[in-house]
Amino acid sequence: MGEVRGFMTYARAVPSKEPVAQRLRHYREFMEPLAPEELRRQGARCMDCGVPFCHNGCPLGNVIPEFNHLSSETDYEAALRALLATNNFPEFTGRICPAPCEASCVLGLTEDPVSIEAVEMSLADMGFAKGWIQPEVPAIRTGKKVAIVGSGPSGLAAAQQLNRQGHWVTVFERADRPGGLLMYGIPDFKLDKQKVMRRVKLLEQEGIVFRCGVNVGHDLSMATLREEFDAVLMTCGATKKRDVAIPGREAQGVYFAEQFLTQSTRRVLGDEISSLEPILATGKDVVVIGGGDTGSDCVGTSNRQGARSVTQFEIMPQPPEVAKYPRWNERPAETPWPQWTHMLRTSTSHEEGCSRHWSLESVRFEKDEQGGLTALVTRELAWYTDANGQRRYEVVPGSEKRWPCQLAFLAVGFLGAETEGAVTELGLGMSSRGNVEANEVDFATNIPGVFAAGDMRRGQSLVVWAIAEGRKAADAVGRYLGAADPSFAGLVLTNA
Repeated sequence: MGEVRGFMTYARAVPSKEPVAQRLRHYREFMEPLAPEELRRQGARCMDCGVPFCHNGCPLGNVIPEFNHLSSETDYEAALRALLATNNFPEFTGRICPAPCEASCVLGLTEDPVSIEAVEMSLADMGFAKGWIQPEVPAIRTGKKVAIVGSGPSGLAAAQQLNRQGHWVTVFERADRPGGLLMYGIPDFKLDKQKVMRRVKLLEQEGIVFRCGVNVGHDLSMATLREEFDAVLMTCGATKKRDVAIPGREAQGVYFAEQFLTQSTRRVLGDEISSLEPILATGKDVVVIGGGDTGSDCVGTSNRQGARSVTQFEIMPQPPEVAKYPRWNERPAETPWPQWTHMLRTSTSHEEGCSRHWSLESVRFEKDEQGGLTALVTRELAWYTDANGQRRYEVVPGSEKRWPCQLAFLAVGFLGAETEGAVTELGLGMSSRGNVEANEVDFATNIPGVFAAGDMRRGQSLVVWAIAEGRKAADAVGRYLGAADPSFAGLVLTNA
């Protein structure tokens, strides 16, 4: 606690944002890290409370009071080291994590919570700018080889941890660039792709090998992979998309959100779009079906492409409207402190222009004679709780409405892991929710030497959960390799 009364002296501050009219003209990040003096003040707001409930909200186990304290004392390099001790990629979490730690902040009971996410981002950016973040090459190699299938945040975190244990790590990625959803699922204005490639370059300098354009289970068999490597870790994500089975779904102009976001990112990166069907929102009425983060990303991207209008639908009821940082007695009863608050949230993309609607069910797409999308018809739902406490709904009679649109994006979530290819070839056990079956202790699948982590194991989740899973799985793989060869046991159990 750098300042005993810091939480009483300083108000919460967050990164400044470029005005909407300016940031809509480009795809660059538009939020500025905290200046050093503001970083000091925000770190000083941490109360060093007896029980830091922020840990309750952070799957990574970040030592939040410690790096806040060090920031308040302007020892920023030490603060960054404390942050990196548990978080491999604070430059990512400081930008795209919804910060459940802040919802659990003790100061947030009665005041605005500590700006933990802003502190993370600012420390990470300062670390890269000052050269504090450098490749960490292991001094000793065990000779063991590990294959990681999938290069999202879980795979990258596991790769770094296993490499630090001294193993030779090769990461396989079916896309042409590493990063998974960090690369192609999140727009540049939220996460600059140069920051992703900067981290990948560091991992390569540490000794990790990336093989892109390799779809394991198709281009390369799992049998070959198991022959060449001592262990295989599957971190392929929960990429099986949820679809909508309604009339007119085949209309030209209806796409999965990921198709749109990936194509947009490729344009920003300067890639040639070879698709015969370019997806552009320019001059069109756009409808986004789904109210989550992916839907929000479609909103921001559509506005930057010059959409005529952007409308977002959500089938669930509108969340409660409470204060931006609700006090303990202002929270909805179903999510009391220190839980993640169920409340209406407005993203930066929503600020840029979007008409939002709740409790709407999509009924059918309408198309013209050429098969092009012309409109979406919806109907209102009345939600209620039945005698068993289950959420139910009834259709509101006469509530059908026609929404003109020439482009519609489906952002309604995922159904679990894709089973074609590696999963089917190996015969991996699957859970009832469509995820690869593996527990949280050893992350082992039903196939010896094959492990699973991240969204592929737990289902669609947050970037912090993905990184946490990758770290834990790396520990489990290390224990497995140590048990397989006792001569390396002392090495692989050291997870720096």
